[in-house]
Amino acid sequence: MGTLRISLAALLLAGGISAFGQRGGEHGGKAAPPSHAQGGHQSDVGHGYVPPRGPAPHASAPAKGAPAHLQDQPGHPNAPHVHTNGQWVGHESGAKYHLDHPWQHGHFPGAIGASHIYRLAGGSPSRFFLNGFYFSVASPDLAYVNGWLWDSDDLVLYDDPDDPGYYLAYNPRTGVYVHVTFLGS
Repeated sequence: MGTLRISLAALLLAGGISAFGQRGGEHGGKAAPPSHAQGGHQSDVGHGYVPPRGPAPHASAPAKGAPAHLQDQPGHPNAPHVHTNGQWVGHESGAKYHLDHPWQHGHFPGAIGASHIYRLAGGSPSRFFLNGFYFSVASPDLAYVNGWLWDSDDLVLYDDPDDPGYYLAYNPRTGVYVHVTFLGS
């Protein structure tokens, strides 16, 4: 009986270590909301959560540029962010971004959405690399990426339903998203 317990414990430990080493990648991994997420606390933003879908289109009167104040709860970032219940904070503001030449470099040919997590591979907000493709953060959103790790953070891309020529780049570590344009390969 004692040997059975030890074998069972070793099997459970090995399974736990194996599961710990896996992470969602470009080929379909997706993070679940943290089990400790509670409304009104820092824990319901970021921490690896990946929203299952992007924001819905917003039908309000357009405002130019990013909204000034986005900290909807104490401890949340003063930036566009996503709660672990899938609520896109800041997108509902109706802020509009404008490009004189939307899709100037074409549409991003890679996969987008929650099942496609890309790793930042260098660069800066003005030109960063995802899996061999180049993107740029929209000027009004530059202040929101100060804490991003340009050589190691994960990003998930979503269509921007309101602003032609833009995608939304979401950082699961921080819970912050920004508008980005595709620059090509």
